[in-house]
Amino acid sequence: MANILVFDMDGTITDLYGVENWLTDLKAENERPYVIAQPLYNMSALNEKLHNLKKKGWRIIITSWLSKNSTREYDKKVRKAKRDWLAKYEFPYDEIHLVKYGTTKADCTRKHGGRQILIDDVEKIRNGWTLGETINPTNNLLADLDRLTS
Repeated sequence: MANILVFDMDGTITDLYGVENWLTDLKAENERPYVIAQPLYNMSALNEKLHNLKKKGWRIIITSWLSKNSTREYDKKVRKAKRDWLAKYEFPYDEIHLVKYGTTKADCTRKHGGRQILIDDVEKIRNGWTLGETINPTNNLLADLDRLTS
């Protein structure tokens, strides 16, 4: 059975909420916050830990929501912005699900089975995760990932 880390993006690895006027932009269907959001972690250190986990057989899946009440055209822009952000910071993922706001994240990865750990900044989403453990990335994500390699 696979070991899988399921990462959220906004507020988990990207500082979307630290972008000035992020909510105004999202409501105006401007993808700027997704493009310019800074990482919440030292990406070299995070990526090194993720590459080490991948060497031990872990898979990494991104499951992130699109903007609330968005149009199909804006969803397309947001998907591109999120993929570009991941490429810019060389985030080592195996699979990506950029889904409508409110989608149950477990529905995106349930088919894989195995040990799945959700990494998400929102407590309500972590509490609703039905496929295993969760990690609150606002504590000490790098230390939590170290725990998985030991």
